[in-house]
Amino acid sequence: MNTNKLLAILLLCCASTSIAATRIAVLDFELNDITSLPNVPSELQRTASMAPLLLDELKRIGDYQTIHIPMAEQKSANGGFGYLFHFPEEAAKLGEQQHTDWLVVGQHSKPSFLFSQMWVYLIDVKSKTAVDHYIIELKGNHEKVTQRSINALAKKIQASIIAHEKKPDQPLE
Repeated sequence: MNTNKLLAILLLCCASTSIAATRIAVLDFELNDITSLPNVPSELQRTASMAPLLLDELKRIGDYQTIHIPMAEQKSANGGFGYLFHFPEEAAKLGEQQHTDWLVVGQHSKPSFLFSQMWVYLIDVKSKTAVDHYIIELKGNHEKVTQRSINALAKKIQASIIAHEKKPDQPLE
């Protein structure tokens, strides 16, 4: 086999591998802090860490091409607090602009100083629908608690994507 044919086969294999990777983006989580002392810097920082941690974990556990959507584009698409969270078809438009297959939209809800929750929707960008939702409770506010919760969320998202790709166009009821 000559080197040109070998090179062509190699390039074709590389191209098909990169095309096969599922493209996923995670929007920055919004903090919904309803405690008596809301939006303290440490909670804002923890909430800001959630999307990057989730992207890293998804990349680690699966064949995902993670897409970063710049904050300016997220803010431009967001009509106000919770807008993209409550309107998956609008969030999907942002995913389309970035050529993603899936989009994760979440809020970090903090009703107490003892625990908080991640409320998350998985949006199929092609169908513009939320195909699954998750509520992950975080007991405490240590980095280990946040990372453990992110890891659990990533596994749930991966399972949903696998299940949905087997049965496409099944919106969340």
